[in-house]
Amino acid sequence: MASSRLSRRPIRIALIALLTIAVLALIGAIAVIVPILTHQSAGGSGQTLPADTVSETRAEGADGRTRELRAESASGEPADLGSLRPGEEIVVRGEGFDASIGIYVAICAIPETAEQKPGPCLGGIPEGAESGDAAGEEALSSVWITDDWAWRAFATHGYDDAAAGSFTARIRVPDPAIEGLDCRSSACAIATRADHTAGADRVQDLLLPVRFAER
Repeated sequence: MASSRLSRRPIRIALIALLTIAVLALIGAIAVIVPILTHQSAGGSGQTLPADTVSETRAEGADGRTRELRAESASGEPADLGSLRPGEEIVVRGEGFDASIGIYVAICAIPETAEQKPGPCLGGIPEGAESGDAAGEEALSSVWITDDWAWRAFATHGYDDAAAGSFTARIRVPDPAIEGLDCRSSACAIATRADHTAGADRVQDLLLPVRFAER
Protein backbone atom coordinates (compact mmCIF):
# COMPACT_ATOMS: atom_id res chain seq x y z
CA MET A 1 0.00 0.00 0.00
CA ALA A 2 2.78 2.40 1.01
CA SER A 3 4.81 1.47 -2.05
CA SER A 4 1.80 2.21 -4.27
CA ARG A 5 1.50 5.72 -2.85
CA LEU A 6 5.22 6.24 -3.32
CA SER A 7 5.04 5.13 -6.94
CA ARG A 8 2.29 7.68 -7.64
CA ARG A 9 4.22 10.56 -6.12
CA PRO A 10 6.61 11.14 -9.09
CA ILE A 11 3.61 11.09 -11.44
CA ARG A 12 1.80 13.67 -9.32
CA ILE A 13 4.91 15.88 -9.21
CA ALA A 14 5.32 15.60 -12.98
CA LEU A 15 1.67 16.55 -13.55
CA ILE A 16 1.99 19.57 -11.26
CA ALA A 17 5.15 20.63 -13.09
CA LEU A 18 3.43 20.29 -16.48
CA LEU A 19 0.42 22.24 -15.23
CA THR A 20 2.68 24.99 -13.91
CA ILE A 21 4.50 25.22 -17.25
CA ALA A 22 1.17 25.36 -19.12
CA VAL A 23 -0.13 28.15 -16.85
CA LEU A 24 3.09 30.17 -17.27
CA ALA A 25 2.93 29.70 -21.06
CA LEU A 26 -0.69 30.88 -21.07
CA ILE A 27 0.20 33.93 -18.99
CA GLY A 28 3.07 34.72 -21.38
CA ALA A 29 0.80 34.36 -24.42
CA ILE A 30 -1.79 36.66 -22.86
CA ALA A 31 0.91 39.21 -22.01
CA VAL A 32 1.96 39.24 -25.68
CA ILE A 33 -1.44 39.12 -27.38
CA VAL A 34 -3.49 41.49 -25.21
CA PRO A 35 -1.34 44.60 -25.91
CA ILE A 36 -1.63 43.93 -29.66
CA LEU A 37 -5.42 43.60 -29.52
CA THR A 38 -5.94 46.58 -27.23
CA HIS A 39 -3.46 49.05 -28.75
CA GLN A 40 -5.08 52.38 -29.58
CA SER A 41 -3.76 54.48 -32.45
CA ALA A 42 -2.05 57.69 -31.37
CA GLY A 43 -3.00 59.36 -34.68
CA GLY A 44 -0.83 60.48 -37.58
CA SER A 45 2.81 61.52 -37.76
CA GLY A 46 1.98 64.98 -39.08
CA GLN A 47 4.53 64.74 -41.87
CA THR A 48 4.10 66.68 -45.10
CA LEU A 49 5.66 64.48 -47.77
CA PRO A 50 8.73 66.15 -49.33
CA ALA A 51 8.20 67.07 -52.97
CA ASP A 52 11.63 65.74 -53.92
CA THR A 53 14.36 63.56 -52.49
CA VAL A 54 15.84 64.97 -49.28
CA SER A 55 18.19 63.42 -46.76
CA GLU A 56 16.22 64.45 -43.66
CA THR A 57 12.72 65.29 -42.50
CA ARG A 58 10.90 66.09 -39.28
CA ALA A 59 7.29 66.32 -38.15
CA GLU A 60 5.23 66.77 -35.01
CA GLY A 61 2.89 63.85 -34.53
CA ALA A 62 -0.60 63.75 -33.06
CA ASP A 63 1.00 62.50 -29.84
CA GLY A 64 2.97 65.75 -29.47
CA ARG A 65 6.35 64.16 -30.20
CA THR A 66 8.61 65.73 -32.83
CA ARG A 67 10.21 62.98 -34.86
CA GLU A 68 13.28 63.37 -37.04
CA LEU A 69 14.51 60.99 -39.71
CA ARG A 70 17.71 61.35 -41.71
CA ALA A 71 19.74 59.24 -44.09
CA GLU A 72 23.53 59.27 -44.36
CA SER A 73 26.06 57.56 -46.57
CA ALA A 74 28.37 55.00 -45.01
CA SER A 75 30.96 57.80 -44.68
CA GLY A 76 28.58 60.01 -42.69
CA GLU A 77 27.64 62.49 -45.42
CA PRO A 78 23.97 63.28 -46.24
CA ALA A 79 22.80 60.45 -48.47
CA ASP A 80 21.94 61.05 -52.11
CA LEU A 81 18.53 59.41 -52.20
CA GLY A 82 17.92 60.46 -55.81
CA SER A 83 20.16 57.79 -57.33
CA LEU A 84 20.18 54.67 -55.16
CA ARG A 85 22.00 51.59 -56.36
CA PRO A 86 21.40 48.05 -55.09
CA GLY A 87 24.08 46.99 -52.62
CA GLU A 88 25.02 50.43 -51.32
CA GLU A 89 24.72 51.10 -47.59
CA ILE A 90 22.51 53.80 -46.10
CA VAL A 91 22.67 54.69 -42.41
CA VAL A 92 19.21 55.71 -41.21
CA ARG A 93 18.95 57.66 -37.95
CA GLY A 94 15.86 58.70 -36.06
CA GLU A 95 15.05 60.78 -32.99
CA GLY A 96 11.88 61.58 -31.08
CA PHE A 97 10.18 58.26 -31.79
CA ASP A 98 7.97 56.56 -29.21
CA ALA A 99 10.13 53.70 -27.95
CA SER A 100 7.07 51.89 -26.59
CA ILE A 101 6.07 51.21 -30.22
CA GLY A 102 8.39 49.06 -32.32
CA ILE A 103 9.06 50.08 -35.91
CA TYR A 104 10.12 48.59 -39.21
CA VAL A 105 12.59 50.53 -41.36
CA ALA A 106 12.71 49.68 -45.06
CA ILE A 107 12.25 51.04 -48.57
CA CYS A 108 8.51 50.96 -49.16
CA ALA A 109 5.88 52.17 -51.58
CA ILE A 110 4.58 55.62 -50.64
CA PRO A 111 0.88 55.26 -49.73
CA GLU A 112 -1.78 57.36 -51.47
CA THR A 113 -2.84 58.96 -48.18
CA ALA A 114 -1.28 59.51 -44.78
CA GLU A 115 -3.95 57.26 -43.25
CA GLN A 116 -2.56 54.26 -45.14
CA LYS A 117 0.41 52.15 -44.11
CA PRO A 118 3.57 52.47 -46.25
CA GLY A 119 3.98 49.35 -48.32
CA PRO A 120 4.56 46.91 -49.78
CA CYS A 121 8.24 47.07 -48.90
CA LEU A 122 11.44 45.83 -50.50
CA GLY A 123 13.59 43.48 -48.48
CA GLY A 124 10.87 41.41 -46.87
CA ILE A 125 11.09 40.20 -43.26
CA PRO A 126 14.40 41.20 -41.64
CA GLU A 127 16.92 38.41 -42.03
CA GLY A 128 16.94 36.16 -38.98
CA ALA A 129 13.84 37.74 -37.42
CA GLU A 130 11.72 34.58 -37.65
CA SER A 131 14.36 32.40 -35.98
CA GLY A 132 15.66 34.90 -33.45
CA ASP A 133 19.06 35.05 -35.19
CA ALA A 134 18.83 38.62 -36.49
CA ALA A 135 22.19 40.38 -36.54
CA GLY A 136 21.86 44.09 -35.82
CA GLU A 137 25.53 44.82 -36.56
CA GLU A 138 25.15 44.02 -40.26
CA ALA A 139 23.55 46.14 -42.95
CA LEU A 140 20.21 44.54 -43.81
CA SER A 141 17.62 45.22 -46.49
CA SER A 142 15.02 45.85 -43.79
CA VAL A 143 15.26 46.45 -40.05
CA TRP A 144 13.02 45.80 -37.05
CA ILE A 145 13.54 47.98 -33.99
CA THR A 146 11.85 47.30 -30.66
CA ASP A 147 12.48 47.43 -26.92
CA ASP A 148 9.50 45.17 -26.17
CA TRP A 149 10.69 42.30 -23.94
CA ALA A 150 8.48 39.79 -25.77
CA TRP A 151 9.95 40.54 -29.20
CA ARG A 152 13.44 41.90 -28.57
CA ALA A 153 15.12 38.53 -29.20
CA PHE A 154 13.61 38.45 -32.71
CA ALA A 155 14.20 42.09 -33.69
CA THR A 156 17.37 43.29 -35.39
CA HIS A 157 17.81 46.33 -33.13
CA GLY A 158 16.67 48.05 -29.98
CA TYR A 159 16.34 51.80 -29.62
CA ASP A 160 19.65 53.55 -28.95
CA ASP A 161 18.06 55.72 -26.26
CA ALA A 162 14.47 54.96 -25.26
CA ALA A 163 13.91 58.33 -23.56
CA ALA A 164 15.08 60.22 -26.65
CA GLY A 165 13.38 57.78 -29.02
CA SER A 166 16.57 57.51 -31.07
CA PHE A 167 17.75 54.66 -33.27
CA THR A 168 20.39 53.81 -35.85
CA ALA A 169 19.77 51.36 -38.69
CA ARG A 170 22.11 50.27 -41.46
CA ILE A 171 20.18 49.53 -44.64
CA ARG A 172 21.66 47.62 -47.56
CA VAL A 173 19.75 48.88 -50.62
CA PRO A 174 17.92 45.89 -52.14
CA ASP A 175 16.93 45.30 -55.75
CA PRO A 176 14.28 47.88 -56.70
CA ALA A 177 11.63 45.37 -57.72
CA ILE A 178 9.73 42.56 -56.04
CA GLU A 179 6.46 40.90 -56.92
CA GLY A 180 3.82 43.63 -56.76
CA LEU A 181 6.23 46.57 -56.48
CA ASP A 182 8.79 48.21 -58.76
CA CYS A 183 10.37 51.29 -57.23
CA ARG A 184 11.75 52.31 -60.64
CA SER A 185 8.20 53.11 -61.76
CA SER A 186 6.36 53.57 -58.43
CA ALA A 187 6.97 56.23 -55.79
CA CYS A 188 9.00 54.75 -52.93
CA ALA A 189 10.69 56.02 -49.79
CA ILE A 190 12.85 55.00 -46.90
CA ALA A 191 10.03 54.52 -44.41
CA THR A 192 9.49 54.00 -40.72
CA ARG A 193 6.22 52.43 -39.65
CA ALA A 194 4.83 50.77 -36.54
CA ASP A 195 5.57 47.05 -36.30
CA HIS A 196 2.95 44.29 -36.12
CA THR A 197 2.18 45.02 -32.47
CA ALA A 198 0.63 48.37 -33.49
CA GLY A 199 0.07 47.85 -37.19
CA ALA A 200 -2.82 50.30 -37.52
CA ASP A 201 -0.96 53.14 -35.78
CA ARG A 202 0.37 55.76 -38.20
CA VAL A 203 2.07 58.03 -35.65
CA GLN A 204 5.54 56.54 -36.31
CA ASP A 205 5.31 56.89 -40.12
CA LEU A 206 8.01 59.07 -41.65
CA LEU A 207 9.08 58.99 -45.30
CA LEU A 208 12.23 60.00 -47.17
CA PRO A 209 11.42 59.65 -50.90
CA VAL A 210 13.98 57.80 -53.01
CA ARG A 211 14.73 57.16 -56.66
CA PHE A 212 16.88 54.40 -58.10
CA ALA A 213 19.70 55.19 -60.51
CA GLU A 214 19.29 54.22 -64.14
CA ARG A 215 21.03 50.99 -64.98
